[in-house]
Amino acid sequence: MQNVIVTECNKCVSCFACSIACKVENNVPLNNHWTRILRVGPYPIEEGDTFPNVEMYFLPIKCQHCRNPHCCTVCPTGASHKTEDGTVQVDKEKCIGCQFCVMACPYNVRHLNEEEGVVEKCTMCEQRIAAGELPECVASCTGNAMHFGDIDDPSSEVSQIVSEAGDDVYYLPNEGNDPANVFILHKMKWRF
Repeated sequence: MQNVIVTECNKCVSCFACSIACKVENNVPLNNHWTRILRVGPYPIEEGDTFPNVEMYFLPIKCQHCRNPHCCTVCPTGASHKTEDGTVQVDKEKCIGCQFCVMACPYNVRHLNEEEGVVEKCTMCEQRIAAGELPECVASCTGNAMHFGDIDDPSSEVSQIVSEAGDDVYYLPNEGNDPANVFILHKMKWRF
């Protein structure tokens, strides 16, 4: 089982509803963001094009809940760990705030909660999933750009969306950690 969030970048309008809802649901401290939105572009549609013939998209970045998470490998206490549903979680009782996981994460999505002295990150709203609800970012997405489910289940909505997207499926750059969350970008070129 591997729970993931599939994001259709062409539907994201950068309203920040996912980022705000995440902060409220998870009581994320000031100056920390478990979900941040990157604007990619604008780029010319065809070589030599200028405005208005440009394209851009928005990329919600959060923990990728990697299949082979480096953050778990470097954690000296086992606080960062992979769960049965495929998500990567932090046990705050075990975390000593050493920030090895912060340094090991290639996506810059882990943050030290200075008040508590522990590292925090997107939990994929494990408390909501346990109650049979969607992660808050998915539930609050105004553009219906985010989808949640088990990517390893071929009958799940996320598996079907990914299957139908074909060559338009992308993952964040892989540093050997095998990111699990999926991005779909139709017609545009993937650029970083």
